[in-house]
Amino acid sequence: MRFVSLGLRLSLAGALFALVHGAALADDADKYGGTLIVAQNAEITNLDPGREGGWETFRIARHIHEPLVTEDLSKSGAEVKVPPLKPALAESWEISPDGRIYTFHLRRGVKFHDGTDFNAEAVAFNIRRGWDPKFEFYDKISAANLAYTYSSLSRIDTPDGHTLVLTFAEPFSPFLRMLAQGSGGSGGIASPAAIRKYGNDGYAEHPVGTGPFRFVERVRGQKVEIERFDGYWGDKPFLDRIIFRPIIDGNARVAALETGEVDIISWPPRDSVAKLKAEGFGVDNVDLPSVYYYTFNTANETFKDPRVRQALALSIDRAALARDLLKDTAGPAYGILNPGSDAFDPSFRDYPYDVEKARQLLAEAGHPGGVSGLLEIYAGGEPVAEWIQRDAAKAGIKLEIRSYDWNSFLARNKKNGPEVALTSMEWGFLTPYWLYIVAHSQSSGNTGNYNNPAFDKAVHEAITAVKAEDIRDKWREANRILATDVGKLPIYYERTHYAVGKNVGGFATPAQDWYDLSHVWLKEKQ
Repeated sequence: MRFVSLGLRLSLAGALFALVHGAALADDADKYGGTLIVAQNAEITNLDPGREGGWETFRIARHIHEPLVTEDLSKSGAEVKVPPLKPALAESWEISPDGRIYTFHLRRGVKFHDGTDFNAEAVAFNIRRGWDPKFEFYDKISAANLAYTYSSLSRIDTPDGHTLVLTFAEPFSPFLRMLAQGSGGSGGIASPAAIRKYGNDGYAEHPVGTGPFRFVERVRGQKVEIERFDGYWGDKPFLDRIIFRPIIDGNARVAALETGEVDIISWPPRDSVAKLKAEGFGVDNVDLPSVYYYTFNTANETFKDPRVRQALALSIDRAALARDLLKDTAGPAYGILNPGSDAFDPSFRDYPYDVEKARQLLAEAGHPGGVSGLLEIYAGGEPVAEWIQRDAAKAGIKLEIRSYDWNSFLARNKKNGPEVALTSMEWGFLTPYWLYIVAHSQSSGNTGNYNNPAFDKAVHEAITAVKAEDIRDKWREANRILATDVGKLPIYYERTHYAVGKNVGGFATPAQDWYDLSHVWLKEKQ
């Protein structure tokens, strides 16, 4: 297989653009540069692409660091259901017929923000940092973070300065999509010179990539600021600067948008969406590859029985929850595979809402009087948990809810004892490799320790398949097995991530958990 770029994208400011497209250069002058301010719902984690985790962080980091292959996020999810892959630092690539060898042909003339050259050795440096324990700059944190992407890599070759050859021990069908993926899969390339200068622990405070924006400063708890990189190899951004501000309180984010203090906000509170739309703010509602779900703790004596898990799934009216509680800003989820995934089947259903059937299953499992369990969630999920608590009680399932702040929840989630029955999470990858990450018996992301050899077998066959139809069919088989077992309990798919100011042009809400601000512009300030 071979992918070849159809040509260089021409600079919007260049004379050649005007000649080819017949556009007046003056039109671009109306796209005010200035400073875009984005309010996020959480403090970011780490701007080192090897150590980065979380979508709010990746939304910043992907504008600084670029991968070999990225996604075209220029279209709304209403227009394009699956963002296509496109060349980034690699102009083209080939995959060997057996699916094991990826050969990348890299762009020439690309510079890091520190003026050093991007080349094949720079890419090899970044990969070895999270893959080769003998490498001088090997980083255990990066290795753990990038294990999903490079665990089966067996060899790196650089035949010349602009050719990179990666050989895997077995076919790895999700690889290209994983390169474009944040939150555990980031393929962003950092400047080796900067890592040598600041070290593995210091690099995050001085991130240096090849992206359209370069890092200016981070003030913890207040902002991260990036600015246009005029030496960028591709189209230059319209914006001069972008400031990302953490505003944890949802109502405060809405107020900041309404007063013009910020231009874009993440996660508008659900009860604010209709009001913001009525006020003329942009709030897209598109299917996103983000699913809110509960994980069962298989060490819990009661819920390790699949019939009890199935009974809980049957007891929840997910359609009503999405419609009435979440105000149609989310869609009911009946499988853990996400919308936008190549393997997603919109007609698939795990268990319908059926309280009587739930009671029957509990009786069959030896619990005619019902069961009880502890549900641990992170802050913000209380309304959904309380809805599920009420629904489950109708079938005889009594859930006790305990809520924790995010960091405390994560710490507990890694070492839950058998007294915990379920835990909450909101996550999701566009690639169906997501199933491996959350449910394979050998995956560190399988926090409930679900273990089904038939599921593991289907996942392995999907990963190592070469033909597209075989890959899709095997992922669907894995999803069916997991859904039948209720190894995870999907609740809803996200549809509304952002609210956008009236002063912002060119912003698209793609069918992905992040966005591209490189072609966003501001109308002239009033």
